[in-house]
Amino acid sequence: MPTRENAPLGAPCWIDLFTSDPDASRAFYADLLGWTADEPNEEFGGYFNFRLGEAMIAGGMRNSEPDKVPDMWNVYLAVADAEATTAAAAAAGAPVFVPAMAVGTLGSMAVIADPGGASIGIWQPGEHKGFGVLAEPGAPAWFELHTNAYDTVRPFYSSVFGWDLTTMSDEPSFRYSTLGQGDGALAGVMDSKVLPDGEPDHWAIYFNVADADASAARIVELGGKVLQGPDDTPFGRLLVATDPTGAPFRLVQ
Repeated sequence: MPTRENAPLGAPCWIDLFTSDPDASRAFYADLLGWTADEPNEEFGGYFNFRLGEAMIAGGMRNSEPDKVPDMWNVYLAVADAEATTAAAAAAGAPVFVPAMAVGTLGSMAVIADPGGASIGIWQPGEHKGFGVLAEPGAPAWFELHTNAYDTVRPFYSSVFGWDLTTMSDEPSFRYSTLGQGDGALAGVMDSKVLPDGEPDHWAIYFNVADADASAARIVELGGKVLQGPDDTPFGRLLVATDPTGAPFRLVQ
């Protein structure tokens, strides 16, 4: 299984799960995606890591206030300087949820919201470089911002994170841009007019699977829900689901 040593600056480099039931979540993703879970690290507030084989693939932490914040997956972008990036985001009008802070010798992090309100993490790698496998079965395969502020978030990500955006489609019914292009694309931005009314801006994570239909059946058996699909698309066979605590995620075959 090929590994990745470092993420390009500006690209998604890490994901973690905010869950009201860590034990249930650990069991669910272990069964569905073949992950193992490290024991919670009390030094870092009970944070734990998922692994795919020997490679770290994602993190997880307890959501102690699920009545205020729903369970969800979070995406972090790689930066050279977390403090400077957070300052640039704040200067551009972004709310700062978690100010830049060192996480031991692992790196430095922050959490902000983009102009559409989608939460996005910032990660300056230290010893922890991010997920070690990409686009293999069980690993993250694609990262996609669904936004109602398409025309505003594009220049925001370009100025704050150095994104070079390529317009893939600019039809009124489907506007979509990518960070990079072709096989080298690293993330996408989609105008949410094609999504259900009232859905808040958010980052969606797609995990690669060998068999989307078998995975859909297993999600239900494990207590999750399949919300859409599996459907054939030009990009693979896709489905939208939630885990047993309601955190949404997507699969792609």
